[in-house]
Amino acid sequence: MRLARQSNTRPIHRENSDLIIEIVKNLNEGSLILNSQDSPIYLSKDVQTYGLIQNQKLVNQELSALVRVVRRTGVRQYGKIVQAISAISGQTREITVNIFSVGGSESEGDLIVILMSDESELQRVHEVRRDFVANISHELKTPIGALSLLSEAVLEANGDQESVSKFASRMQIEAKRLTDLVQEIIQLSRVQDSDPLNNPQIISASSIIKEALDQARTTAGARGISLSYDQGADGTFLGDKEQLTMAVHNLIENAINYSPKNTRVSITTSLHEGALNLTVADQGIGIPEREHERIFERFYRVDPARSRETGGTGLGLSIVKHIVQKHGGEISVWSVEGIGSTFTIRLPLTDKTDIKDLNS
Repeated sequence: MRLARQSNTRPIHRENSDLIIEIVKNLNEGSLILNSQDSPIYLSKDVQTYGLIQNQKLVNQELSALVRVVRRTGVRQYGKIVQAISAISGQTREITVNIFSVGGSESEGDLIVILMSDESELQRVHEVRRDFVANISHELKTPIGALSLLSEAVLEANGDQESVSKFASRMQIEAKRLTDLVQEIIQLSRVQDSDPLNNPQIISASSIIKEALDQARTTAGARGISLSYDQGADGTFLGDKEQLTMAVHNLIENAINYSPKNTRVSITTSLHEGALNLTVADQGIGIPEREHERIFERFYRVDPARSRETGGTGLGLSIVKHIVQKHGGEISVWSVEGIGSTFTIRLPLTDKTDIKDLNS
């Protein structure tokens, strides 16, 4: 725990707690208000996802220590605390806190107001955007350059209908590739900039799997791939349904694109130690072991020639990884060349009591 500075701000007594809550609600910061027993009477939506409150009590020891200092001295405290995002992924967030006491009613005693901001997330977003722009500049050169060369070829072949038709067909392919690339760049950018746990939904595994399968059936049918889903274990977790459906769909599409015709892609689920494991397995070409760590990098392709054939952009698995990590989970891969690949998403389970609304 690191204290930045202190201020001799004195408590403001005899204010009404409802008025204090209303004022704090309108601040553009994460906020938490504790009563005299250190139980929350107000918790902003973003702070609800930090995991600082369990069973109506503070569970972060660093924050509890700062609150005790404020109660004992009446002096405002500034500091930074580290809070785990997920036990599965081991991710943490660094939260800047501003803590001070405010007088409630005579019966309530002093209230503690805690204003919070996730500084580590702001820094991470800055770094991601910087790297992202550099990657985009490089990747867009290929399809744009191809379109430029093909347009010159069409002009030179003026009068040769067969050549014009051939080059025009190639231009259509490159234009589609460029469109798909831009679309996936937009998707990845949105995923990286968002925090699905700020205003989460309660989502069932079966609902996102069924929707993702429906989206992939046309592609699977065209390639002669059968899709199977073993509707065994189900569970609920917090997050963004659209993003999680996109993640599962990307895994299924990836399995389809890298599988021979007349093979099968299967989806299964299981529950283990408070988490749901969702696997997508194929009977495809497999991934060399040396490539396992790199396949989730932006724009990385194991087989560039196969990617050109299938229209792959090298962003699908990166999108999956970012979505899963944003939801406090992790993704892993098992693969053997010539046998196939199995991707496993592991997400923390929840129930409706995890998002109790203290603001109503």
